[in-house]
Amino acid sequence: MSTPHNEANLGDIAKTVIMPGDPLRAKYITENFLEDFRLVNSVRGMFAYTGKYKGKEISVMAHGMGMPSVGIYSYELYKFYNVQNIIRIGSCGAYKPELKLFDIILSNAVFSESNYALTLNNDDCHITYPSAMLNDVVERTAHENNIPLTIGNTVCTDCFDVYMTDVKQFLSRIPHDFNPVSAEMEAFALFYNAQLLGKNACCLMSVVDSKYITDIATPEERQTGLNNMISLALDASLKL
Repeated sequence: MSTPHNEANLGDIAKTVIMPGDPLRAKYITENFLEDFRLVNSVRGMFAYTGKYKGKEISVMAHGMGMPSVGIYSYELYKFYNVQNIIRIGSCGAYKPELKLFDIILSNAVFSESNYALTLNNDDCHITYPSAMLNDVVERTAHENNIPLTIGNTVCTDCFDVYMTDVKQFLSRIPHDFNPVSAEMEAFALFYNAQLLGKNACCLMSVVDSKYITDIATPEERQTGLNNMISLALDASLKL
């Protein structure tokens, strides 16, 4: 069995999938953290691998950039490949001055102006939520591993927020009590698909930019920061 976007056969993909946006990040995670892995999808260069992490079968698959892309890949994983859990790991822009480069954020709710839910399911919905179970597992794993974790509401945009002509106008349209801590571009569609199909999803993000940050991380610091998030997602997957 395959889809127009995924050549994997049924059974090739594990019940739990770690999803970065970048296909090369999926390759990096697989080669550095998994054992006995195999490539199960390369259609459109959106690499997916299945292997063992500390003895447990895990898949790692890229989802691309933006809600349409993650919407397609996560929908197919849930609907056609019997995936139960998706942990998205990505980057974000910080909206709070206390957040520093490579701080890790776990989304507690996500707001979007997108019509993704309306187009997919005739649902005029603009706030979605992660799986409470998955968030609890990630939070407990972070505590056990002594990894600092910020939990808060986030926003999901249709464009890179750094390129917005007036980000203040966008922020003024967010519900006044939502108080977002960061912005990214995929979680709304992922959470909505999980809700629609009765599956689980959560979103971990690492801060890579902020109007409050002027320092520049070295390549070594960037890799270490992302590795902390990757390790957290993988260790959480062991509990699923």
